[in-house]
Amino acid sequence: MTTTTAIQPPPTPTPTPVTFYFDPLCPWTWITSRWLVEVEARGLVAIDWNVMSLAILNEDRLDQIPEQYRELLGPKGWRPVRALVAVKDKFGNEAAGRLYTELGERFHPGGEAPELDVIRRALEAAGLPEGAAAELFAYVEGDTYDGEVRASHEAGQAAVGEEAGSPVLALPGPDGEPLGFFGPILSRVPRGEAAERLWEAARLAATVPGFAEFKRARSEGPLFD
Repeated sequence: MTTTTAIQPPPTPTPTPVTFYFDPLCPWTWITSRWLVEVEARGLVAIDWNVMSLAILNEDRLDQIPEQYRELLGPKGWRPVRALVAVKDKFGNEAAGRLYTELGERFHPGGEAPELDVIRRALEAAGLPEGAAAELFAYVEGDTYDGEVRASHEAGQAAVGEEAGSPVLALPGPDGEPLGFFGPILSRVPRGEAAERLWEAARLAATVPGFAEFKRARSEGPLFD
């Protein structure tokens, strides 16, 4: 009599926790976020959505910013990050991720500005409990959540260790503690195996003691698909 040993399937990898600090108005950040969503869908990461603010980052040097960007770094730039922080506070991380998707689709492929009606429609489409969109919209023009926006922004900057733009990705470093990196900056969204390869490269690079950055010139503008 012969016996056979059942072949066990390989263990399912535990998703790596990553913290993504983002300004929803940045088109480059939008592309990076869609790559991370692709990687999350493949079971490799669990994303913690947290805002950073280009308005805060540039508030002391607005006179040095090209005129076409100044409006987005003023009061209008605060609107979407206030909405995101309020949603995460009241309804959790997944709700904040859904709202970012709704905002980003409107701002980037849709080409819409952060006007009040645009943010209202994004809130209404984000799968929140009935009546929540109207309640949350009240925070968009007020300063109720400004302290939380600043705290989240500063946490992202501290993770990198120096002033950094959007996005900041914090992932486990050599000792397992989170390390923040600016980027990655992508001009198009990697899909499928390409998304996995980029994630594995980022994950492994972060585990190397002393690793700081890769950088090269951008050869094309952001491409939305």
